[in-house]
Amino acid sequence: MNLNQITLPVADFERSVAFYRDMGFTLIVHSPPRYARFECPDGESTFSLHTVDAPVNTTGVVVYFECPDLDARVQRLLDAGFEFTQRPQDERWLWREARLVDPSGNVLCLFWAGTNRRDPPWRVAAG
Repeated sequence: MNLNQITLPVADFERSVAFYRDMGFTLIVHSPPRYARFECPDGESTFSLHTVDAPVNTTGVVVYFECPDLDARVQRLLDAGFEFTQRPQDERWLWREARLVDPSGNVLCLFWAGTNRRDPPWRVAAG
């Protein structure tokens, strides 16, 4: 089994599509005013946006995008006018993370963890 995609609820479809395109994701399906799907620049993962009629409520879900060039990418996004709720910082779980929210309030984390992403020192032994 492999995680292929997630779907994020959005309140303002066109504003959200522009936000993710400006972040550097490739738009591969555009069915306004309800649905759009993006490819990540690296790997094979995709994600989609789906317009909801009710306001988007905070779900507690955080979407993580892995970025080997985290600091440089965050700086490019800052230069392009993106606002971050957290600038890149080293976390106690051995990841470097920056956070921002999309126009509908979905929380995004850009991070770099290197080998600690799958193999942290506290990883549970197989079996």
